[in-house]
Order: sequence, then C-alpha cells, then structure tokens
Amino acid sequence: MVRLFKHYIPHAVLLLGLIDFVLLLLAGDFAWQLRAWQVGMAPGLLLYRLPLLLAFAGVTQAALIAVGVFSADALRSMRFAGARLLVGVSLAILTFSLIAFVLHGHTFWRSTLFFAMVLAIALLVANRAVVGGILGVAAFRRRVLVLGAGTRARRIKAIAERPESGFVVVGYIAMNAGQNMLEQAVPRGAIADLSSYVQDLGASEVVLALEERRNALPLKDLLRIKTAGVHVNDFSSFMERETGRVDLDTLNPSWLIFSDGFSSGRLLSSIAKRAFDVLASCVVLLLTFPVIAVFAVLVKLDSRGPAFFHQRRVGLYGEPFELIKLRSMRSDAEKGGAQWAQKDDPRVTRVGRFIRKVRIDELPQAWSVLTGRMSFVGPRPEVPAFVDDMEDKLPFYAERHMVKPGITGWAQINYPYGASVEDARAKLEYDLYYAKNYTPFLDLLILLQTLRVILWPEGAR
Repeated sequence: MVRLFKHYIPHAVLLLGLIDFVLLLLAGDFAWQLRAWQVGMAPGLLLYRLPLLLAFAGVTQAALIAVGVFSADALRSMRFAGARLLVGVSLAILTFSLIAFVLHGHTFWRSTLFFAMVLAIALLVANRAVVGGILGVAAFRRRVLVLGAGTRARRIKAIAERPESGFVVVGYIAMNAGQNMLEQAVPRGAIADLSSYVQDLGASEVVLALEERRNALPLKDLLRIKTAGVHVNDFSSFMERETGRVDLDTLNPSWLIFSDGFSSGRLLSSIAKRAFDVLASCVVLLLTFPVIAVFAVLVKLDSRGPAFFHQRRVGLYGEPFELIKLRSMRSDAEKGGAQWAQKDDPRVTRVGRFIRKVRIDELPQAWSVLTGRMSFVGPRPEVPAFVDDMEDKLPFYAERHMVKPGITGWAQINYPYGASVEDARAKLEYDLYYAKNYTPFLDLLILLQTLRVILWPEGAR
C-alpha cells in the first residue's frame, strides 16, 4: 500500500485511479475536438483548454470516489463497477451542466459534455476490463512472510484470501512448536538462515504475528532482514493498515503511545477543518432550509409530538451538548430510557423511515456544527448513558472523544448502523483509526464516500 497523508491506499486502487484520470483527460479532449469538428471550427491549442480538461477529470474522479467506484466490491465485480461508473460520471456531468448554466460561455458546451460522458464511461469500463483483470494477481500484491502460526497468523491468512486483498502470504514460520495452527507453517528449527530464507521467497515484508513475544523475538535475524531492505511490521500496525481500523483484540497502551498517530502538530489542520465546518454549515443551512421546513411540517402531521428531536449527547473531551435532528420516531420512543436502534424498528414513523433512509433527519445538525459543538466529520455522538456503559465494557472507548463528533465519519461509512455492544466495539475500531490518523485528506475521502452511503443506504436504520 501507498501511504498518502497518513491514510493507506492499495497499489491496485492507486494505479487504477491514475489510469482513470488520464482516460478522463483524453475523453474530455476528444469530446472537445469532436464538437469543434462538427461546427467547423479549429479546436485551438491544448494549453488553452487544459484547465477545463483538468477540472473535468478532477470533478469526475471525485464523483467516482464518492459513489464507491474504487471500493472492494467494485474492484471484483464488473457489473457492480459499471453501475457505479454510470452514476458517478452522470453526477459529474450534472455538476458541470449546473456550472455551465451559471457561467455561460466559460465552460464546456452541453453537447461536448454529452460526448465526454459517453466516451468516459466506455473508456473507464474498458480500463476495468483490461487492467482490472490483472490487478488481483500476485504481481500487484506485496509478498508477506508471517512469523507465527497461531491465532494471529490465521487472521492474516483470512484477510489474504479476500479477493480485494493487497498482499499475498508467501509463507508462515512456526516460531514455537506448541503454537502451530497452520499446516503449511514451516518450523523455525528447519530454517538455517532466516534472512536468506526471506530473500529466497522474495518477500517484501515480514509481519510479527507472535502470540507471545517474550523471549521469542529473533532480534538478530530481524535486524539482518531490516538492513537488507525488507520492511518489518508488527501485527497491530499491519492490521491497522490492511483493515482501516485499530484492532482492539491485540491493542495495548504502549502501541498507541509509540506508534505513529495522534500528532500534536494539527494546528493548521484544525484551523482548516473549523473554517470548512463554518462555511459548509452556513451553505447547508441556507440551501436546505426549505427542505427542513417542509419535512418538519410532514413530521408534525404524521405523528404526535414536536417536529424536532432534542437530546443530550457526549462531545469533545466528554463534554455534553444538545443535539437537534428532525424527529423520526414516536415522541414516546425513549419513555423507558435510551435504546439501541433496531432493524425495522417499530418506533420509527412513516415519514421517519424515509428521512432516515435519505439522511434528511441529520440536516439540522449543521447548526451544531456552526456553533462548534460538532464537525461534519468525526465519530458519531452518543447519549451519556450509552457512553458510560461502553466505557465500562470496551477498552479505550474514551479515546474516541479526543476529536469532535461528526455528522458523518469513518465508522459511519464503513460499518452498518450499530445496535449492540459488539457493533459498538467494531465501530470503535474505526473511530480510533480516525482519531489516530486524522488529516484533511481523510476528511475529504469520508465526505466524498458519504454520498455513496446516501445513494445506497444499506446501513441506515
């Protein structure tokens, strides 16, 4: 994987994205030249239209990311990828059509956009048919040697067997005779020189998946492997990179303390984040005020009770604040206390079911963002009763409050709506990853992919 602004991107995804960007430039330029030929005019110098072509490719690429074109499912299914490509390119064209309407005469012609759309879809589908077919082979994956043959090694094996995996395991070494749970594992005693063995396998990375590290680390061998240019990684860091979450099963305080992350040098990032939150929340409130007003009336007509739902939630550093949303449940939904939301929850009203599915109920939260109690991106704010319970049951739960809660977040786009302690544990792993690796780049990825969750709301409840 390539680490970009603290976030890991698989080589296959990066390669596919770069080729897509070049193809989008070609599609935009060919469409321009085709339209110029139709009307009998010279296309002009490439330098003059290059800014427009870069804008077309950039906006379209952002739309493709937003609808999940580079997700694991899209990489292994041509039908899935084709549907998302069509939606992504269409969204980009609609965006440019709106810009062309506002800035008449300063952008692409509408006919040029149509040609670009058709050509872009054809080229991007062809790219996945030709290049996508070979992205899954070992030549595009890192070659990993695992030191260990126990439970941790089996977890690595399960990840490696996924179609979207970015690595292939070239071998397992049973460091302790009594902890061999994999038949293919080679006993450590059968290897005369571990460094030479790593080179013979062509491994580019060695992962320490030892169940017990005391008196088991082959320090001299690891030093030779490291100085030979092979990356040596511990299990927790490897799992964080490959899964996009912090693994609670193997997490210990020393790893959090000494590993990269939770950087204090976030002043500029924090200022940029707050500036974006203020600007975006003002725009959202202004643009969606009619929508909020209409659905507030519908909520009021659909069931008894207020149109808006007010509730205390836990925010930054554990400080409580009042959250406001459009009410989607009956007014007596929490008469007996706060409860987990369930699938097909009977407390949800008819209008509430719709506004939850398309996330309209979340729009008033932009006011909490404007006042500084929330951000657009961050962990989901929970009620105090749930937080107290989770802090007793889940380790490191309080660390998720080291960043502002958000309307959307890394956990929200990667995991369905939680309705149990186990769900909360899984979402905590994603929240810790976000708190540990926050950058404006990660915020941008989350905001773009939130559109995918809205368009395909499989996790909404």
